[in-house]
Amino acid sequence: MCLKNKYLPMKKNELMQYSCPLGKAMAALGSKWKPIIVLVIKDRKLRFGELAVRINVISRKVLTDQLREMESDGLVIREEFKELPPRVEYSLTEKGLALLPILYLLEEWEAKYQVKGLQTKDCSILNKESKKAVNV
Repeated sequence: MCLKNKYLPMKKNELMQYSCPLGKAMAALGSKWKPIIVLVIKDRKLRFGELAVRINVISRKVLTDQLREMESDGLVIREEFKELPPRVEYSLTEKGLALLPILYLLEEWEAKYQVKGLQTKDCSILNKESKKAVNV
């Protein structure tokens, strides 16, 4: 078992020390924003400003922090261009692209088992225009 004590929450760096795949996967995707960022980037390159506009409910600081963590976890590639004004583009690595079918399955799972009558907000930032590019 991967957990040291079932009653104490573990921090990301603690989870990464264990060799169980689920612990490492949850550490890499453990925030509420990372799966959303993966679904927004999909199979394209997006500049930081484009990401910030598409996910307008996240602060720029949190978005920056999440992208840095995702880069260190091998989920995104940060491509910096030496021009004025500076330009940075983000895209998913092979590891990040492999998450797309899993996240689409989670969306389907939630839709199938969602509790009826709950007030929910529209998730229009996660449109499925490029879902066809990923075999689910």
